[in-house]
Amino acid sequence: MQLTSRLLTVVDRFRSPETAHAHCDLPCGVYDPAQARIEADSVKAIMEKWHASDDPVFRERATTIKEERAELVKHHLWVLWTDYFKPEHLERYPQLHELFWKTTKAAGEAKKTNDVAVANRLLDGIAEIDKIFWETKKA
Repeated sequence: MQLTSRLLTVVDRFRSPETAHAHCDLPCGVYDPAQARIEADSVKAIMEKWHASDDPVFRERATTIKEERAELVKHHLWVLWTDYFKPEHLERYPQLHELFWKTTKAAGEAKKTNDVAVANRLLDGIAEIDKIFWETKKA
């Protein structure tokens, strides 16, 4: 009986549904590039603090946190790109695809460096996305 019970437990684990994670469980329609900008501001500030310190423990912690924040920037940009922007936005702003690609790549690059110029490039890209985003909200 125990073998049968264990076997059923294993089978149930394979059949049970996986938890899915999304921007939200109910399409709320609430989007804002500010989420990406706040994380990118964090990335830049952490880079600056990293350069100002010579404490190896602090630098290691800062690097870990910076990498997490940069990954969140990518996540927030992808949510905007895939969930908010529509084909009609791309028609009106043909630079959108390349802008998102370059800005997301800058977020990925920010994970691998402490070069503040990369953080500035990331923030510049988000500022452009923000401008277009709010123009689409007016239309």
